[in-house]
Amino acid sequence: MATLDHNLMDSRTAWRRLAVSLAACSVGCAGYWSYVVVLPAVQADFGVTRAEASMPYTMVMLGFAFGGVIAGKLSDRYGVFAPLVGGAALMALAFCLLGFSNSIVPFALAEGLLGLGASASFSPLMSDISHWFERRRGLAVSIVSSGNFVAGAIWPPIIQQVVEAAGWRAAHFGLGAVCLGLLIPLAFLLRAPPPSAASAKNPSKPLQGVIALQPGLLLILFCVAGFACCVAMSMPQVHLVAYCTDLGYGPAQGAQMLSIMLALGVMSRIISGVIADRLGGLVTLLIGSSAQGLALLLYMFFDGLASLYIISALFGFFQGGIIPMYAIMVREYFPAGKAGGHIGLIVMATLLGMAAGGGISGMIFDWTGSYRAAFFNGLVWNLVNLGVMALVIARRRPAHALA
Repeated sequence: MATLDHNLMDSRTAWRRLAVSLAACSVGCAGYWSYVVVLPAVQADFGVTRAEASMPYTMVMLGFAFGGVIAGKLSDRYGVFAPLVGGAALMALAFCLLGFSNSIVPFALAEGLLGLGASASFSPLMSDISHWFERRRGLAVSIVSSGNFVAGAIWPPIIQQVVEAAGWRAAHFGLGAVCLGLLIPLAFLLRAPPPSAASAKNPSKPLQGVIALQPGLLLILFCVAGFACCVAMSMPQVHLVAYCTDLGYGPAQGAQMLSIMLALGVMSRIISGVIADRLGGLVTLLIGSSAQGLALLLYMFFDGLASLYIISALFGFFQGGIIPMYAIMVREYFPAGKAGGHIGLIVMATLLGMAAGGGISGMIFDWTGSYRAAFFNGLVWNLVNLGVMALVIARRRPAHALA
């Protein structure tokens, strides 16, 4: 496949592609957030415990995680068109299966298939857009990844209204039709190969030196850090609607809080991208993770309605920029030709953390009858993330040091 002119880097064409990629991520990641809204209704309909009702979320995260690695490697070899089209078809099928499910087990399996399809709308798009930008790579990657939060800001209130009006089954049927109808045309707009393909074997020039660690070990540490931060991140994101329901505020209030959280997460990702273009991904991630830990601490001590709105907004603003930093770090410290696979692997680790965290929080709630211990559990995992990233930063050296 012929490559495009390298001058297209940071060009108007690149910015137009960025807009299409953001739209595709915002649509495809609807499958990432749909179950967070319908969890209370599905639990009541199937008559299961909170831990059992958390399992479909774990399954969608597992599908999203492993699918991201596969889709990332496919995008390295063939571009993003094929993964997007295949993912759209899988999502449509999964939403239909969810609508027809009559118990928690087939529902959870269908959620796993949904995650597999939705994964094509995240890691591959971040990897692809990173090849179209050089001066504003951090900003571009962060904008595309914010599509996940745009989806979280847009879809939960819509889904909640459909659930209240027609039930959760109708909501899933409608989502399947919307995703299929929008993702296929968007995929056709992303068929062109990246202009940086000719330099794919070379790593990007690190903004803040190099890391004095073997590449394999560095990748493992990035994965461990990603897993830990997302165990912490999952508690509010997965259980906020259920938490508000338990406190007597109702699921609609929880859905609104989640929407605000994720809307501010979009702002956070854009700001983090600008900061990363100046300070690098490592330092920016450390800042975001520290702030996330502070928000988790606040959740442990305040549960009034106004307080939860404020803390949820802060949490969204603090943690929003964390995930895209891993993609930026991959482009800073690994060869560009391995970006899709490496980003997919790290995102898999973060999603396994989300899956584990969501399930653990449900079990802790069943054991204790309260979410306070679950918030503390998230805080501990957040400290693990900070420790790993501090270790990596301590191994950073000037670019000439390992020459």
